[in-house]
Amino acid sequence: MANHVKVLLVDDNPMVLGMLQGALTPLAKVSTSNDSADALLKAVDDPPDLLISDYRMPGMDGQQLVEKLKSRPKTAGISVILLASKADIMEKFSNHEPVDDFVEKPFFLKEATQRIKRLIDKIALEKMAKTAPSDGVVRGSLAQMNVIDLVQSLEMGRKSCALTLTLDRDKCEMYFKEGQVTHAVYGALTGDPAVFKVLGWTGGNFQINFEGKTSKQTTTLNTQGLLMEGLRMLDESKRDDGGAEEEEEDVLLDS
Repeated sequence: MANHVKVLLVDDNPMVLGMLQGALTPLAKVSTSNDSADALLKAVDDPPDLLISDYRMPGMDGQQLVEKLKSRPKTAGISVILLASKADIMEKFSNHEPVDDFVEKPFFLKEATQRIKRLIDKIALEKMAKTAPSDGVVRGSLAQMNVIDLVQSLEMGRKSCALTLTLDRDKCEMYFKEGQVTHAVYGALTGDPAVFKVLGWTGGNFQINFEGKTSKQTTTLNTQGLLMEGLRMLDESKRDDGGAEEEEEDVLLDS
């Protein structure tokens, strides 16, 4: 599903550009540019869903590139991630407009990829919602987007909806209000335990009903808290089963 998202990656450092392209290609349709002027032409000709650009580049910098794209109706809706130092983020982007997110430099490739993936998943979900059938229900496979990615995407998009997950004969229903899980049920389980039970699912199917509502409040943690606690429990379960895997060496990138 995420492979339907178009990403334009801009950086004047060939090593950073190549490493990020390799990491993001499995997640989206990635095109690249090594300068802002070329990126502007490419974006106007074929608008991407997401622009990922270095901030400090010779000539037109990343901020100027974003401003030019946001000033054009055809490209105003592009989501933006800037690669910038902590000092630049604090000094130049105090209100973060019109940028969706930042990757602080220097950055580890794996961590940056995970951060970017969250926005790619959110965009993919929004594209699915726009092409949903007449009943307004989005349907998909958890092999395309797993439960954690779905929950994070609904939180980032501040969605209110009912999310139904099915795996063989098992079924879980979660209700969201402005991105926060308010109620969940899985068999006899409700609330937080019901959410924890399905966070590890990578198979099965999902459907999202944006008209789905409930007045019940059974969860005690916010969405981020549910994800953090659920991931901690999954990690503990893997260690108890002797399934801990050796961490791959990560790469620190700067320009």
